[in-house]
Amino acid sequence: MLRRKLLLGFVIAIPFLSCGSIPAAMAEDPQPPKKELKHTTDSLEQVKERIEKKKAVLVDVRELVEWNNGHIAGAVHLPWRGMQEKPDAKKYRELIPEGTIAYTYCEVGYRSLKAGAMLEKFGIEVRPLKPGYKELVAAGFKSDKYDLDGR
Repeated sequence: MLRRKLLLGFVIAIPFLSCGSIPAAMAEDPQPPKKELKHTTDSLEQVKERIEKKKAVLVDVRELVEWNNGHIAGAVHLPWRGMQEKPDAKKYRELIPEGTIAYTYCEVGYRSLKAGAMLEKFGIEVRPLKPGYKELVAAGFKSDKYDLDGR
């Protein structure tokens, strides 16, 4: 009797354990993580140069309200929360051309690492930035809708 209950419990649990464990977009062709992703050691001057030469793209992974309050000019917007909820490999590849470096940034560097790890699973070369939005503006990156005085 106990054996039958355990078997029934196991059979019932299988669909719950497997449901949603791998998002559909990730199932398309995700790659195993190479290693733990760390913040890039590239200088901000190197980042600017690569962006100017179209060898890199800045990816803002902050929420929409943060983006609307100001973002780096020319950056693409891929909010980390949206990436978690609904990964979209096709969208990532459209915004970040093959062979292009994705420099992710947020406010303090945490989400840039997490989003970078997600993008890396889809074969995108990612170099998360430690400096956040305000630090990038202070370093000379052009901002849309924001200055350091908050105006």
